[in-house]
Amino acid sequence: MSKVEDFLSVQQEQQIIDAIRDAEKNTSGEIRVHIERSSQKETIERATEVFYYLKMDETKNRNGVLFYVGVNDKKFAIIGDENINDKVASNFWESTKNKVLQEFKKSNFTNGLVKGITEAGNQLKILFPFEQGDKNELPDSISRGK
Repeated sequence: MSKVEDFLSVQQEQQIIDAIRDAEKNTSGEIRVHIERSSQKETIERATEVFYYLKMDETKNRNGVLFYVGVNDKKFAIIGDENINDKVASNFWESTKNKVLQEFKKSNFTNGLVKGITEAGNQLKILFPFEQGDKNELPDSISRGK
């Protein structure tokens, strides 16, 4: 098995999916997690590329959030679409990233992602509250790269 396959157990993956679903209950925002082995590109560049590949920029309110993990590279990034980026505090993504990385440093990958997803979901709930007719525009499953 590769490090990507070993990164999360089935139960841990389900915990993360449950966190995404919980976070999205009260918002029109969309959250995705993408895990891959490595990339030759800079972390933020690769995360942005994945963001567009997953069509996260095509949500109705442009309020998608991607958690990107490069397992072998030990790289992590959070990308928010333009509407959420325009509204969150300037240090929001960095402080959220730091909370995730604190857990990652202790090898608590699931807990770190759940904390970050919860934090993003709380912010999305405030900025983009759920409205009648909102639908889940993107899968809640974890996407995987090579």
